[in-house]
Amino acid sequence: MRLLILGTGGMANQHAARFKAIEGVSVVGGVDVVPERLAAFCSEHGIANHFTSLEEALAWGEFDAVANVTPDSIHHPTTLQAIAAGKHVFCEKPLATDAVKAMEMTEAIERSGKVGMVNFTYRNSPALQKGRQMVLAGEIGAVRHVEASHLQSWLVGRHWGDWKSESKWLWRLSKKHGSNGALGDIGIHIVDFASYGSGLDVAHVFARLKTFDKAPDHKIGEYDLDANDSFTMNVDFTNGAIGTIQATRTAAGQMDQLRLRVYGETGSIEMIYDTGQSTLRACLGEDVHTATWRDVSFDPVETNYQRFVQAVRAGKTQEPSFRRAANIQKVLDKALASDLSHADEALT
Repeated sequence: MRLLILGTGGMANQHAARFKAIEGVSVVGGVDVVPERLAAFCSEHGIANHFTSLEEALAWGEFDAVANVTPDSIHHPTTLQAIAAGKHVFCEKPLATDAVKAMEMTEAIERSGKVGMVNFTYRNSPALQKGRQMVLAGEIGAVRHVEASHLQSWLVGRHWGDWKSESKWLWRLSKKHGSNGALGDIGIHIVDFASYGSGLDVAHVFARLKTFDKAPDHKIGEYDLDANDSFTMNVDFTNGAIGTIQATRTAAGQMDQLRLRVYGETGSIEMIYDTGQSTLRACLGEDVHTATWRDVSFDPVETNYQRFVQAVRAGKTQEPSFRRAANIQKVLDKALASDLSHADEALT
């Protein structure tokens, strides 16, 4: 499989390294509108062909698939171009900045017969995959309650860099730069994590979003700091269970932690991904009477990168698909609407 990487910012390095490590995959080209960044990226990863526009790359055309690692607002137009050119697409999350655009992309890829998948990176957690299997197997009975959180701290700590001076962080705080804030950036991860891990779909959302004061006049250079920093959701699931889903970039002491607890009628399961480390615990059987939690072992799982390559080779999309990402985007859109209406919003 010959792969083109579109967008050569920070996350693109992960794509290049992960795909190059898969036997039979060649990263044959890179695309970026910033020539210096493009040249440095291609030099670091040994990529021979450089393009400063997708149009230029498509005119060349000597590749099978595109890894779309552009900013959120660019996913929609560039992915549609790649699909129209007959390419498979592996897109960074969110698929689009709203569900209407995400569904347009979904319908386009499905009509084309090409593979379209989205990089929900935390699906790579073996604890999540094993925990989901246990829930679906009925090991905790019918799900009654769910609690999920995604906690980061880069607005209070410098472990990933100085957000006040680096564009790769500042754009995530600015609506006019295409950001939907924490909701769009990490909210899509934790909503997928909670829904996938519990085996349930969200039916109703009641949400609150918060943007904190971070700079004089809420502005740094060209960036208006107006995108949300934290959110909470109360949700109903389609089976009648209820739950809470929350995320923030202000959780000092938490570098990158996703935690999901699924409580059922006969037991509970906790799935944690914490800065690269996965943990799985359960309270089952007789342990429910003593509130005893025990560690659960799990095996390594295939990554999204590996599943995408397999899907292209087989000509059949695997999960997480464009349609899955579009459905999760509907939840985020309803959360935004709920914050404005101060009312419960139903997914239809």
